[in-house]
Amino acid sequence: MTSLVGRTASVKVPATSANLGPGFDTLGLSLALYDELEVTATESGVRVDIDGVGAGEVPTDESNLVVRSIAHAFAHYGVPLPGLHLKAKNSIPHGRGLGSSAAAIVSGIMAAKGLLEGVVDIDSDALLTLATELEGHPDNVAPAIFGGLTIAWTTPEGPRAKKLIVHRGVSPVVCVPAATMSTALARSLQPESVPHADAVFNVSRSALLIAALLQSPELLLEATEDKLHQDYRASAMPETYELIQVLRRHGLAAVVSGAGPSILVLASDPSQRLVAAELVAEASANPWEALLLAVDFKGATVMTHEVEAAAQP
Repeated sequence: MTSLVGRTASVKVPATSANLGPGFDTLGLSLALYDELEVTATESGVRVDIDGVGAGEVPTDESNLVVRSIAHAFAHYGVPLPGLHLKAKNSIPHGRGLGSSAAAIVSGIMAAKGLLEGVVDIDSDALLTLATELEGHPDNVAPAIFGGLTIAWTTPEGPRAKKLIVHRGVSPVVCVPAATMSTALARSLQPESVPHADAVFNVSRSALLIAALLQSPELLLEATEDKLHQDYRASAMPETYELIQVLRRHGLAAVVSGAGPSILVLASDPSQRLVAAELVAEASANPWEALLLAVDFKGATVMTHEVEAAAQP
């Protein structure tokens, strides 16, 4: 097999927000905030250089999630893993409900796709399957891979996703607190069953949310109502919950972003984003960072730089 040593893959992966209110474990939105990665195949060893979010905090050896994701893809296709030199430039906040772990996983899978170009063809279905195997569920990895709004579901044959293009009038803003939230803790607060009426309520709102995001942004406030998960998790992030109530009382479609504690506001007008940021600043005694973001429509990208030296058989 052709040596991969010296080959470099450059990857860019967006942040994501899952659930979007009623679409629990199903809907996800890709946001224009990115982690960037450059991975070079080397003779041996692992080196990880991190700039930005996570620098000095996340592992820089084989236990790094990006490295583990690359290794997972190589192992799946039975290709020996070369040494790796990673240069990461991270902008997605960790532990805030913006899909940082999904971005790391997708970064690794996309890097493997780039490094294995011409050796193994990793198509979009395989990207989703490999990423979901590591993440556990597809609601964050799907929009990270494909961009836009995604509907994700699982079948006996594996995960599936459908990408949809969001109405240009939808203007997201994410309010990010200093505090973090464990996804595992958030999930542990979920009941094993919910009332039938609540399930029907969320089915109707999820259907309405698709219509609101694709063609009728004026319906976003009603469409983002939820009875399946946010109230149950309120005790773990009381300030998030209280601020969401404030925002919604002012007519803004505010929801918990992923597992929280960040707040996603799906504004139907760009000016509403500034109103949302001001309301959060006024209502909270703690600092929150308002990120005025566009919807990312491209999803993850990878570019391969070929080995300069002649390939050895």
